Amino acid sequence: MAKEIAGQIKLQVKGGAANPAPPIGPALGSKGINIMDFCKQFNAKTQDKAGKVLPVVITYYTDKSFDFIVKTPPVAIQLLEASKQKSGSAEPNRKKIAEITWEQVKTIATDKMPDLNCFTVESAMRLVAGTARSMGIAVKGEFPQNV
Repeated sequence: MAKEIAGQIKLQVKGGAANPAPPIGPALGSKGINIMDFCKQFNAKTQDKAGKVLPVVITYYTDKSFDFIVKTPPVAIQLLEASKQKSGSAEPNRKKIAEITWEQVKTIATDKMPDLNCFTVESAMRLVAGTARSMGIAVKGEFPQNV
């Protein structure tokens, strides 16, 4: 018989660096989930992605057990890494802080594709380019025709 789902928790945690301190401890503790058990499992699963911010969806059940799914890093974080910036522009419509190429946009889009609600790489690239534009990062050149 399947377990009864009690709810879900969505967090963003650095890979390999989960600890019981806030925000993880209070979020899991209030639901009655074993915090140290989650931290050990998460850190073991994300050793290869140490230091990167990773969204995680924790599904917890009525018997206090849990499952979690680790997703790919957010597009904004990947854009900052690609452009070698610390944060986005305070005025993205006036001040551009960096430029990236369509090739970099394509690599981010293909990496993030499983977590997006896009069916084609072209639409994923447009979504990533829109995020870049809202952060003050310009995309060099024209949109490639044959992606």
